[in-house]
Amino acid sequence: MSYESLEDFYSEILGLTEDWQVLSVIRDPKEKEVRVSVEHADPASGKCPLCGLAMPIHDSAMRRWRHLDSCNHKTFIEATIPRVKCSEHGVHQVTVPWACKNSRFTLELERQICLWLNNASISAVAFMFGLSWDIVAGIQGRAVKRGLKNRSVIKTQNIGIDETSFKKRHEYVSVILDKETNTVIDILQDRKASSLDYWFKTQEMADFTDIQSISMDMWDAFIKAVKANFANADTLIAFDRYHVSQHIGKAVNKVRAIEHRQLLSKYGKSQLAGTKYDWLRTSSNIDNRENSRREFLKLARMNLKTARAWRIKETASLLWNFTYMGVADRRWKELLGWMFRSRLEPIINVARTIKSYYWGIQNAIRLKANNAKLEAVNSGIQRVKKMACGFRNRERFRMAILFHFGGLDFGF
Repeated sequence: MSYESLEDFYSEILGLTEDWQVLSVIRDPKEKEVRVSVEHADPASGKCPLCGLAMPIHDSAMRRWRHLDSCNHKTFIEATIPRVKCSEHGVHQVTVPWACKNSRFTLELERQICLWLNNASISAVAFMFGLSWDIVAGIQGRAVKRGLKNRSVIKTQNIGIDETSFKKRHEYVSVILDKETNTVIDILQDRKASSLDYWFKTQEMADFTDIQSISMDMWDAFIKAVKANFANADTLIAFDRYHVSQHIGKAVNKVRAIEHRQLLSKYGKSQLAGTKYDWLRTSSNIDNRENSRREFLKLARMNLKTARAWRIKETASLLWNFTYMGVADRRWKELLGWMFRSRLEPIINVARTIKSYYWGIQNAIRLKANNAKLEAVNSGIQRVKKMACGFRNRERFRMAILFHFGGLDFGF
């Protein structure tokens, strides 16, 4: 497409309507700037941004927006923006087609910045565009707010709730995921029962009318909040197999550490040295290189307390995919009996925990529910946090998570 003038060219790329026109395009070689002057076509009236009716001009003010660079020149859009006096809504500034309200950057520049933010940190994008960190974070935040405003209410049947670390020293935020679309519904500022309870009572983001499962770990705060908001919570809550396996794995490692110290004390050496992660893997995932699998399985057949604990862990990993609940119930009760008779204190403690929360494990098997998708999202969240070298506050962290995993339409 060819243009008769620069004015026509910029009118096209700014998406100007008949209410606006480009007056001039001026290049300042000294400042290395291009200034595009735009004016409102009707000096006497404008459209109310709320009702769209033509109203008399009340007053006006000069505004300036940063646009994408032109030939290594910073490009700015300058316009005198009128305000109209609507008889119904009062005085309001007319809407401009090239930028969002209260933004000092054009939509096209914000779109490009958001495209780069998909794969780069805020600091890197700020450096690339010659902007400050706060400005780029603000653009990201405005995009997220537009996306949340444009997002339809999510009607979901299966959700997952889990915490992810915000900072060191056990500082967390809570992630709520729609497992059907793999979309983060929202991020809560902590992992307290009161926060989740308040969110369920006040949120307008999701419709839980047809909810069938709520996957989570065995965290009492989450359980309490769900029970306070769902009458049938005892049939909805499904404890994630990953977290149950994590509890058992930690118990196996405690048994290994205790036995390792005992062997060193008694014999001056230990067969368990350097085997920590072998015991934590499932047997099918043990490394085959340099016969390490064969050596480990030989160790696992020895009369060691750690080997007994490991066999319990291996058995537990096979008890999640039953079709018949009667069979599943029998096998889990057999496992719990084995754990209580093991005479291994860490294993017995885990057995007590599993027995207390067994109803949620039954739900997980019956509903075929787990938090695998949420764990994958959590891994992605931690990559985003690492790429950004951390976030200064929880709201910035929330905006970044929703930007990358909220499935939002930013309206560009």
